[in-house]
Amino acid sequence: MSRLESFIRRLTAQRDILDMVCRDLPLPDGPVIELGLGNGRTYDHLRERLPGRRIIAFDRVNAANLRSLPAEGDLILGEISETAKAFTGIDAALVHADIGSGYDDLDATNLRWLPQLAVDLLAPSGIVASGVPLDHPALAPLPLPEDIRPGRYFLYRRS
Repeated sequence: MSRLESFIRRLTAQRDILDMVCRDLPLPDGPVIELGLGNGRTYDHLRERLPGRRIIAFDRVNAANLRSLPAEGDLILGEISETAKAFTGIDAALVHADIGSGYDDLDATNLRWLPQLAVDLLAPSGIVASGVPLDHPALAPLPLPEDIRPGRYFLYRRS
C-alpha cells in the first residue's frame, strides 16, 4: 500500500472513531485534550463535534492553520511529555493522541510516557483515542467501528 493510501486510511479511521465517540459514547464532563495539534484539522473537527467543550491542544511548535487555532491559553507549546504534566488531574472527557511518527524507535520512546500521561489527564470513564496502542491497566480497549482495520487506530475507556 502506498504511503498516500495509508495516510488516507489513517485519517478516515481517525475521523470515524472521533465521530463515533462524540455521537455514540457517553462522555463525562470535562475538557478535551488534543495531544499533537499539527495543522489543526482534528482540533477543528472536535470543535465542531463538541461545541461548548474546552479543547486544550499541545504540540512542540505551532504549525496550525490560523482558522484552526485554539483559544488564548489553550495552545500549550513545548515537549508534550513535559508540558502536559501540568494538566494532570484535569479530568478530561476525551484525550486524542495523534503523535505517532511511523518510526518504530521514536514511537517506542513516546510509548514510555504516553499511556500514563493519558490516564493522568482523563476523568474516570473518560475516553482516549490514539494513533498508537496504549498499554496501561487503567485503560480498557473499546470496539472500533466495523470498517476500521484492527491496528489502524486505538480506542480505550479509563476505569
